[in-house]
Amino acid sequence: MATKSTKSSKTSKKAAKVSPTPVRRQCGAMAAHFRLLEQDDTFRTRQASLERSTIQRMAAAAAVAKPGITTIPVVVHVVHNSAAENISLAQIRSQIRVLNRDFRATNTDKSKVPTPFKGLVADSRIQFALAKKDPQGKPTNGVTRTKTTRTSFGTNDSVKSSATGGQDAWPTNKYLNIWVCQLSGGLLGYAQFPGGPPATDGVVVTHTAFGTSGTAAPPFNLGRTATHEVGHWLNLRHIWGDTEDCSGTDFVADTPNAAGPNFGTPNFPRVSCSNGPNGDMFMNYMDYVDDVAMFMFTPQQVARMQATLDNERNTF
Repeated sequence: MATKSTKSSKTSKKAAKVSPTPVRRQCGAMAAHFRLLEQDDTFRTRQASLERSTIQRMAAAAAVAKPGITTIPVVVHVVHNSAAENISLAQIRSQIRVLNRDFRATNTDKSKVPTPFKGLVADSRIQFALAKKDPQGKPTNGVTRTKTTRTSFGTNDSVKSSATGGQDAWPTNKYLNIWVCQLSGGLLGYAQFPGGPPATDGVVVTHTAFGTSGTAAPPFNLGRTATHEVGHWLNLRHIWGDTEDCSGTDFVADTPNAAGPNFGTPNFPRVSCSNGPNGDMFMNYMDYVDDVAMFMFTPQQVARMQATLDNERNTF
């Protein structure tokens, strides 16, 4: 038993060395997105179709906005190598609370949104709840736990399959699948955009950036990584359009065009791409700033998310 304990301790230390807590936000959603675009013709076609319908929806957002709140059932797959990675139910529940505050715009720190952007803080009318029934209809707390021999995962979706050391998804037309594990390469998380393969649909977040307690570590200990990645899952893009020459777009009109991602805790205003006097909307959840510096979605981002719920994610 002593030998086994020593081996386990060495494994945990090795896992920590592979991926120390990131200090600068890095999202792998676009890497996963471009890989799928190259590999999957169906995904390319469905993304194009969704974009056309989204443009139509956003052009008439006020006229077609549906009433009420959409509640999305969530299953959290905890895939762990060390004891620390096997996060607690309390940590998981803290993340669900953050998602609900951020997507319903009830987060108290929205008061920090600069005055020129305050009128653009929007309620997405989307909320989240841990699943109460599993795919067989049996009671569940909405959490699965899988012990793995893998010390870390990347953006190749291996965490989403039991055959590659992860956990298979629950039906992705009924649940938002969130995998929590140790990500490598400084990644905080990544998501699959709508229209991709059902078996890999969902969001992945590294355990040190999930929720507000337990292993969650500054500067990503307020649960905003999951908010950012679920935004991608609902078809939101990074606000700078993933170029660094002012030519990109996030396909919404009410986030100022930006030259590139913002990091840390910027001072307002931060001007780029001739977007003065107010500059970049770096406090948007779809930028790369620290958790303490992001507070809002905009009405046009909400329109994109609602269009996704009317289209590729209409089973919710």
